[in-house]
Amino acid sequence: MSEPLLKVRDLKIGATIFPPGEKPRDIEIVHGVSFDLERGKVLGLIGESGAGKSTIGLASMAYGRGGVKLTGGEVWVNGRDILQSKLGDIRALRGAEVTYVSQSAAASFNPAKKIMEQVIEAAVEQKKFSRNEAEARARTLFAKLGLPDPDNIGDRYPHQVSGGQLQRCMTALALCPEPDLVVFDEPTTALDVTTQIDVLMAIKEAIKDTGVAALYITHDLAVVAQVSDDIMVLRMGDMVEYGSVDQIINNPQEEYTKALVSVRSIEHEEKTPNSDPVLKVDGISARYKGLTHDVLSNVSVELHPGQTLAVVGESGSGKSTLARVITGLLPPRAGEISFAGRTLSPELAGRSRDDLRELQMIYQMADTAMNPRQTVGTIIGRPLEFYFGLRGAEKRKRVIELLDEIELGEKFLDRYPAELSGGQKQRVCIARALAAKPKLIICDEVTSALDPLVADGILKLLLNLQKAEDVAYLFITHDLATVRAISDTIAVMYQGNLQRYGSKSEVLSPPFDDYTDLLLSSVPEMRLGWLESVVANRKMESAGN
Repeated sequence: MSEPLLKVRDLKIGATIFPPGEKPRDIEIVHGVSFDLERGKVLGLIGESGAGKSTIGLASMAYGRGGVKLTGGEVWVNGRDILQSKLGDIRALRGAEVTYVSQSAAASFNPAKKIMEQVIEAAVEQKKFSRNEAEARARTLFAKLGLPDPDNIGDRYPHQVSGGQLQRCMTALALCPEPDLVVFDEPTTALDVTTQIDVLMAIKEAIKDTGVAALYITHDLAVVAQVSDDIMVLRMGDMVEYGSVDQIINNPQEEYTKALVSVRSIEHEEKTPNSDPVLKVDGISARYKGLTHDVLSNVSVELHPGQTLAVVGESGSGKSTLARVITGLLPPRAGEISFAGRTLSPELAGRSRDDLRELQMIYQMADTAMNPRQTVGTIIGRPLEFYFGLRGAEKRKRVIELLDEIELGEKFLDRYPAELSGGQKQRVCIARALAAKPKLIICDEVTSALDPLVADGILKLLLNLQKAEDVAYLFITHDLATVRAISDTIAVMYQGNLQRYGSKSEVLSPPFDDYTDLLLSSVPEMRLGWLESVVANRKMESAGN
């Protein structure tokens, strides 16, 4: 047996934390993890946020991000322990033997430089190829990764290509120096499901064609099952389970792995309306200032008390724009909105306090939706003061009731957002919305930034609160699994138009229009060979047309 390309033994990683009001202290965040990765193989690292996935992946480059320290163990690459290497040798390793693909290509590329210049930079700097050789290799990779106009796309700037195309350009950047190992860190998480299919297949074929080994980091087990040979399940810095994709998917041994496999198993019985709609959107068209075309075109939907309307579609379809129109942040060019039996002013400034109170919103990024200098009690208590004039003990009592409703409890009253997990922060945002006693809550991608298990907990909480409060949800998402789990009615958006609309059973039943069929078939399934079968079916359909 040949020596593994990557050999990790008893890896320990630490960090220094700075608790409010306390002295800084050192903690261990990865506790003695060991594994091997052979040449030409892909190992998937899966687990929720804080599991240590990215930290372990970056350790394969002898790198600790954000003050993280590699405190113990060994990391062998090509037969040498890189943790014992000199700084110059480590610099020679990065971008040559080991390369990295980050989650957000848009944040990683320099907007002032052309794509080609950035894709070939490492290959040229590390003297793997001459500039002409690197450019030729880049164009070959562009074609292999399915990018349009591979001979000339490198002459564009990052903002001149789509998100999916830029993610493939980053994969070309990582493969250009002919590395031995590529670390893929959540490379498709920020993409729409339709784009994700293309990028996943491009990554898988590129790995196969180049023979490179890879670490594939993600929190989505269905995705990692499509590209990996083996999977390592991590939780809070410990290895929970390690095995082949087939064993992990079809015969998991540990309870945590079983929970990951069974995620999105929420059963929600579709409700039929039994009262007048709480929201009626009638013939809405809208455009942003400076544009000459509508971004919403003649959209009409309605939502009844105690029901959930899921608005689904890829980026740019008009989902969030519809929410902005409903909330008064973007006045429509045509059409009107009725809410709770009254016509809403098209502009926010023209709406009454009751309009504002009864129509609340929960945002995608809880981190940016809360003041980091305010306690949880202050954040939840603000609507109670503003809308109901509650003060002192009365306000505190109601805040504690809301904390109990979101399954956190009184102990969180005096905590700050920085002391909460992602799921806990989103629960606080839910409590803040509920504090206003709304009739409708707009949920804008509220689970897309969360790990699957945490997202499941949030969805179950929202459904339980809906039963208790009879509140209506307008749920904006691109996640079809979420749509199936919680919706009563569905509106499929495409390029600002309402492509398909009706009850969940109607919208999810054939015959489908082409776009809805594409969306539904793009949701990753937790079974081996799913990706190849989807791509093969699409090629057959394309050939038939």
